[in-house]
Amino acid sequence: MNDAAIHTSGLAKQFGDVLALDAVDLDVQPGLVFALLGPNGAGKSTMIRLLVGLLQPTSGSARVLGHDIVADRRAVHARIGYLPGDFAADKDLTAGAYLEYLSGLRGGVDVNERTALIERFGLDPTKTFGTLSHGNRQKVGLVQAFMHRPSLVLLDEPTQGLDPLVQREFAEVVRAQRDSGNTVVLSSHVLSEVQALADRVAIMRDGRLVMDADVEELRTAARHRVEVTLEDRSDRVLGALEGLETVDAVSAVDGVVSFTVEGSMAEILRRLAPLGVERFVSSEVDLETLFLSYYGNER
Repeated sequence: MNDAAIHTSGLAKQFGDVLALDAVDLDVQPGLVFALLGPNGAGKSTMIRLLVGLLQPTSGSARVLGHDIVADRRAVHARIGYLPGDFAADKDLTAGAYLEYLSGLRGGVDVNERTALIERFGLDPTKTFGTLSHGNRQKVGLVQAFMHRPSLVLLDEPTQGLDPLVQREFAEVVRAQRDSGNTVVLSSHVLSEVQALADRVAIMRDGRLVMDADVEELRTAARHRVEVTLEDRSDRVLGALEGLETVDAVSAVDGVVSFTVEGSMAEILRRLAPLGVERFVSSEVDLETLFLSYYGNER
Protein backbone atom coordinates (compact mmCIF):
# COMPACT_ATOMS: atom_id res chain seq x y z
CA MET A 1 0.00 0.00 0.00
CA ASN A 2 1.27 3.44 -0.90
CA ASP A 3 2.37 5.24 2.30
CA ALA A 4 2.64 8.70 0.69
CA ALA A 5 1.03 11.63 2.47
CA ILE A 6 -0.61 12.39 -0.89
CA HIS A 7 -1.06 9.99 -3.79
CA THR A 8 -2.94 10.87 -6.97
CA SER A 9 -3.56 8.75 -10.05
CA GLY A 10 -4.87 10.35 -13.23
CA LEU A 11 -6.50 13.09 -11.15
CA ALA A 12 -8.51 15.41 -13.40
CA LYS A 13 -11.07 18.16 -13.01
CA GLN A 14 -13.13 19.73 -15.78
CA PHE A 15 -15.37 22.79 -15.50
CA GLY A 16 -17.58 22.80 -18.60
CA ASP A 17 -15.21 23.02 -21.55
CA VAL A 18 -12.23 23.94 -19.37
CA LEU A 19 -9.88 21.17 -18.27
CA ALA A 20 -8.49 22.70 -15.07
CA LEU A 21 -6.50 19.64 -14.01
CA ASP A 22 -5.27 17.11 -16.54
CA ALA A 23 -4.58 13.53 -15.37
CA VAL A 24 -2.07 14.35 -12.63
CA ASP A 25 -0.01 11.53 -11.10
CA LEU A 26 1.70 12.69 -7.92
CA ASP A 27 3.25 11.29 -4.76
CA VAL A 28 4.19 13.49 -1.81
CA GLN A 29 6.09 11.67 0.91
CA PRO A 30 5.59 12.45 4.63
CA GLY A 31 7.87 14.93 6.36
CA LEU A 32 8.42 17.23 3.38
CA VAL A 33 7.66 20.78 2.39
CA PHE A 34 6.24 20.32 -1.10
CA ALA A 35 5.66 23.35 -3.33
CA LEU A 36 3.34 23.69 -6.30
CA LEU A 37 4.65 26.39 -8.62
CA GLY A 38 2.84 28.12 -11.43
CA PRO A 39 1.05 31.34 -12.34
CA ASN A 40 -2.67 31.93 -11.87
CA GLY A 41 -4.66 29.44 -13.92
CA ALA A 42 -1.99 26.73 -13.85
CA GLY A 43 -4.16 24.40 -11.76
CA LYS A 44 -2.58 24.81 -8.31
CA SER A 45 -5.73 25.88 -6.46
CA THR A 46 -7.85 23.27 -8.22
CA MET A 47 -5.40 20.58 -7.14
CA ILE A 48 -5.52 21.69 -3.51
CA ARG A 49 -9.31 22.00 -3.46
CA LEU A 50 -9.59 18.47 -4.78
CA LEU A 51 -7.19 17.17 -2.14
CA VAL A 52 -9.15 18.75 0.72
CA GLY A 53 -12.48 17.51 -0.65
CA LEU A 54 -14.00 20.82 -1.70
CA LEU A 55 -14.23 19.56 -5.27
CA GLN A 56 -14.87 16.09 -6.63
CA PRO A 57 -12.63 14.82 -9.43
CA THR A 58 -14.02 14.43 -12.92
CA SER A 59 -11.82 11.35 -13.26
CA GLY A 60 -8.91 9.69 -11.50
CA SER A 61 -8.42 9.31 -7.77
CA ALA A 62 -6.47 10.64 -4.81
CA ARG A 63 -5.61 9.48 -1.32
CA VAL A 64 -4.61 11.83 1.47
CA LEU A 65 -2.94 10.31 4.54
CA GLY A 66 -4.19 6.93 3.35
CA HIS A 67 -7.82 8.03 2.90
CA ASP A 68 -9.73 8.38 -0.34
CA ILE A 69 -10.65 12.04 -0.83
CA VAL A 70 -14.21 11.19 -1.90
CA ALA A 71 -15.17 8.11 0.12
CA ASP A 72 -13.29 9.12 3.29
CA ARG A 73 -13.57 12.88 3.21
CA ARG A 74 -14.34 13.25 6.93
CA ALA A 75 -11.28 11.20 7.85
CA VAL A 76 -9.18 13.46 5.64
CA HIS A 77 -10.62 16.63 7.22
CA ALA A 78 -9.85 15.36 10.72
CA ARG A 79 -6.10 15.25 10.03
CA ILE A 80 -5.39 18.19 7.76
CA GLY A 81 -5.07 21.95 8.01
CA TYR A 82 -6.10 24.13 5.09
CA LEU A 83 -5.67 27.75 4.08
CA PRO A 84 -7.66 28.68 0.96
CA GLY A 85 -6.46 31.38 -1.37
CA ASP A 86 -9.60 33.40 -0.62
CA PHE A 87 -9.81 32.96 3.15
CA ALA A 88 -12.84 34.76 4.61
CA ALA A 89 -14.96 34.92 7.77
CA ASP A 90 -17.97 36.69 9.27
CA LYS A 91 -16.96 40.36 9.20
CA ASP A 92 -18.64 41.07 12.57
CA LEU A 93 -16.74 38.41 14.54
CA THR A 94 -13.48 39.28 16.22
CA ALA A 95 -10.46 37.31 15.06
CA GLY A 96 -10.25 35.65 18.48
CA ALA A 97 -13.94 34.71 18.54
CA TYR A 98 -13.72 33.23 15.07
CA LEU A 99 -10.67 31.12 15.97
CA GLU A 100 -12.43 29.94 19.13
CA TYR A 101 -15.49 29.02 17.04
CA LEU A 102 -13.35 27.02 14.61
CA SER A 103 -11.58 25.33 17.52
CA GLY A 104 -14.96 24.22 18.88
CA LEU A 105 -16.00 22.83 15.50
CA ARG A 106 -12.78 20.89 15.11
CA GLY A 107 -12.28 19.81 18.71
CA GLY A 108 -9.03 18.85 20.37
CA VAL A 109 -7.36 22.22 19.82
CA ASP A 110 -4.82 23.18 22.48
CA VAL A 111 -5.65 26.73 23.60
CA ASN A 112 -1.99 27.35 24.42
CA GLU A 113 -0.98 26.35 20.89
CA ARG A 114 -3.58 28.68 19.40
CA THR A 115 -2.48 31.55 21.64
CA ALA A 116 1.18 30.97 20.79
CA LEU A 117 0.42 31.17 17.07
CA ILE A 118 -1.65 34.34 17.53
CA GLU A 119 1.27 35.97 19.33
CA ARG A 120 3.84 34.63 16.90
CA PHE A 121 2.08 36.08 13.87
CA GLY A 122 1.35 39.38 15.66
CA LEU A 123 -2.42 39.09 15.30
CA ASP A 124 -4.72 41.32 17.37
CA PRO A 125 -7.56 38.93 18.34
CA THR A 126 -9.82 41.75 19.55
CA LYS A 127 -10.36 43.29 16.11
CA THR A 128 -13.34 42.27 13.99
CA PHE A 129 -12.61 40.43 10.79
CA GLY A 130 -14.24 43.14 8.71
CA THR A 131 -11.76 45.77 9.95
CA LEU A 132 -8.64 43.69 9.30
CA SER A 133 -6.26 44.35 6.44
CA HIS A 134 -5.67 41.58 3.93
CA GLY A 135 -2.41 40.66 5.65
CA ASN A 136 -4.06 40.39 9.06
CA ARG A 137 -6.87 38.27 7.63
CA GLN A 138 -4.19 36.01 6.27
CA LYS A 139 -2.76 35.70 9.78
CA VAL A 140 -6.14 34.43 11.01
CA GLY A 141 -6.10 31.89 8.20
CA LEU A 142 -2.62 30.70 9.11
CA VAL A 143 -3.48 30.31 12.80
CA GLN A 144 -6.54 28.17 12.04
CA ALA A 145 -4.54 26.04 9.59
CA PHE A 146 -1.82 25.16 12.13
CA MET A 147 -3.52 25.41 15.55
CA HIS A 148 -4.61 21.74 15.81
CA ARG A 149 -1.15 20.37 14.86
CA PRO A 150 -2.33 18.59 11.71
CA SER A 151 -0.42 15.77 10.02
CA LEU A 152 -0.74 17.59 6.68
CA VAL A 153 -1.19 21.30 5.97
CA LEU A 154 -2.27 22.56 2.55
CA LEU A 155 -1.70 26.26 1.97
CA ASP A 156 -2.83 28.18 -1.09
CA GLU A 157 -0.61 31.27 -1.60
CA PRO A 158 0.00 31.53 2.16
CA THR A 159 2.20 34.63 2.35
CA GLN A 160 0.22 37.04 0.21
CA GLY A 161 -0.20 40.30 2.10
CA LEU A 162 2.20 39.37 4.92
CA ASP A 163 5.01 41.73 5.85
CA PRO A 164 8.60 40.38 5.82
CA LEU A 165 8.77 39.80 9.59
CA VAL A 166 5.60 37.70 9.56
CA GLN A 167 6.85 35.84 6.49
CA ARG A 168 9.93 34.89 8.50
CA GLU A 169 7.77 33.60 11.36
CA PHE A 170 5.67 31.67 8.88
CA ALA A 171 8.80 30.03 7.44
CA GLU A 172 9.89 28.94 10.93
CA VAL A 173 6.45 27.45 11.64
CA VAL A 174 6.58 25.52 8.37
CA ARG A 175 10.06 24.17 9.12
CA ALA A 176 8.97 23.12 12.61
CA GLN A 177 6.01 21.29 11.08
CA ARG A 178 8.33 19.42 8.74
CA ASP A 179 10.89 18.70 11.46
CA SER A 180 8.17 17.05 13.54
CA GLY A 181 7.51 14.60 10.69
CA ASN A 182 4.43 16.31 9.28
CA THR A 183 3.90 17.44 5.70
CA VAL A 184 3.31 20.90 4.25
CA VAL A 185 2.03 21.50 0.73
CA LEU A 186 2.00 25.08 -0.45
CA SER A 187 1.13 26.68 -3.74
CA SER A 188 3.00 29.80 -4.68
CA HIS A 189 4.29 31.99 -7.46
CA VAL A 190 6.83 33.58 -5.08
CA LEU A 191 9.95 31.77 -6.24
CA SER A 192 12.28 33.05 -3.54
CA GLU A 193 9.89 31.74 -0.88
CA VAL A 194 9.76 28.30 -2.48
CA GLN A 195 13.52 28.12 -2.91
CA ALA A 196 14.03 28.91 0.78
CA LEU A 197 11.38 26.51 2.14
CA ALA A 198 10.69 23.60 -0.17
CA ASP A 199 12.26 20.15 -0.16
CA ARG A 200 10.50 19.20 -3.37
CA VAL A 201 9.00 21.30 -6.15
CA ALA A 202 6.41 20.63 -8.83
CA ILE A 203 5.80 23.03 -11.69
CA MET A 204 2.29 23.15 -13.13
CA ARG A 205 1.25 24.48 -16.50
CA ASP A 206 -2.24 24.45 -18.05
CA GLY A 207 -3.45 21.90 -15.52
CA ARG A 208 -0.57 19.50 -16.09
CA LEU A 209 2.38 18.58 -13.93
CA VAL A 210 5.39 19.40 -16.11
CA MET A 211 8.14 18.84 -13.54
CA ASP A 212 8.46 17.20 -10.13
CA ALA A 213 11.86 16.99 -8.44
CA ASP A 214 13.76 17.35 -5.18
CA VAL A 215 15.20 20.82 -4.70
CA GLU A 216 18.56 19.27 -3.82
CA GLU A 217 18.48 17.22 -7.05
CA LEU A 218 17.77 20.39 -8.98
CA ARG A 219 20.71 22.11 -7.34
CA THR A 220 23.00 19.17 -8.13
CA ALA A 221 21.90 18.82 -11.73
CA ALA A 222 21.31 22.49 -12.41
CA ARG A 223 22.98 24.24 -15.24
CA HIS A 224 25.23 27.10 -14.31
CA ARG A 225 25.44 30.53 -15.86
CA VAL A 226 29.05 31.35 -16.69
CA GLU A 227 30.66 34.60 -17.74
CA VAL A 228 34.32 34.62 -18.77
CA THR A 229 36.37 37.70 -19.64
CA LEU A 230 39.22 36.92 -22.06
CA GLU A 231 42.29 38.77 -23.28
CA ASP A 232 41.54 37.56 -26.81
CA ARG A 233 38.82 39.74 -28.36
CA SER A 234 38.74 37.89 -31.71
CA ASP A 235 36.14 35.59 -33.25
CA ARG A 236 38.16 32.60 -32.03
CA VAL A 237 36.25 32.88 -28.75
CA LEU A 238 33.05 31.31 -30.10
CA GLY A 239 34.92 28.66 -32.04
CA ALA A 240 36.68 27.48 -28.90
CA LEU A 241 33.43 26.15 -27.43
CA GLU A 242 32.02 24.53 -30.57
CA GLY A 243 31.06 20.88 -30.28
CA LEU A 244 30.66 20.81 -26.50
CA GLU A 245 27.29 19.19 -25.76
CA THR A 246 27.25 20.47 -22.18
CA VAL A 247 27.44 24.10 -23.30
CA ASP A 248 24.47 26.11 -24.50
CA ALA A 249 23.38 29.69 -25.21
CA VAL A 250 26.86 30.96 -26.07
CA SER A 251 27.36 34.65 -26.78
CA ALA A 252 30.45 36.83 -26.95
CA VAL A 253 30.73 40.61 -26.76
CA ASP A 254 34.15 42.28 -26.74
CA GLY A 255 35.91 39.35 -25.13
CA VAL A 256 33.21 38.60 -22.55
CA VAL A 257 31.80 35.13 -23.21
CA SER A 258 28.49 34.11 -21.62
CA PHE A 259 27.01 30.62 -21.71
CA THR A 260 25.24 27.97 -19.65
CA VAL A 261 26.89 24.67 -18.78
CA GLU A 262 25.86 21.37 -17.24
CA GLY A 263 28.52 19.20 -15.62
CA SER A 264 32.28 19.61 -15.48
CA MET A 265 34.03 22.83 -16.44
CA ALA A 266 37.41 21.12 -17.04
CA GLU A 267 37.22 20.85 -20.85
CA ILE A 268 35.79 24.35 -21.16
CA LEU A 269 38.63 25.87 -19.16
CA ARG A 270 41.18 23.87 -21.17
CA ARG A 271 39.85 25.34 -24.41
CA LEU A 272 39.58 28.90 -23.10
CA ALA A 273 42.96 29.00 -21.32
CA PRO A 274 44.98 29.78 -24.50
CA LEU A 275 42.74 32.83 -25.05
CA GLY A 276 43.82 34.35 -21.71
CA VAL A 277 41.21 34.10 -18.94
CA GLU A 278 41.09 37.39 -17.03
CA ARG A 279 37.89 36.86 -15.07
CA PHE A 280 35.63 33.87 -14.44
CA VAL A 281 32.17 34.06 -12.80
CA SER A 282 29.86 31.04 -12.34
CA SER A 283 26.45 31.08 -10.66
CA GLU A 284 23.98 28.26 -10.10
CA VAL A 285 20.72 28.50 -11.99
CA ASP A 286 17.99 29.33 -9.46
CA LEU A 287 14.35 28.30 -9.42
CA GLU A 288 13.33 31.44 -11.26
CA THR A 289 15.49 30.50 -14.22
CA LEU A 290 14.15 26.95 -14.11
CA PHE A 291 10.58 28.21 -13.87
CA LEU A 292 11.03 30.54 -16.82
CA SER A 293 12.40 27.66 -18.89
CA TYR A 294 8.86 26.24 -18.73
CA TYR A 295 7.01 29.53 -19.02
CA GLY A 296 9.18 31.74 -21.19
CA ASN A 297 8.66 35.27 -19.91
CA GLU A 298 5.13 34.66 -18.61
CA ARG A 299 4.35 35.63 -15.04
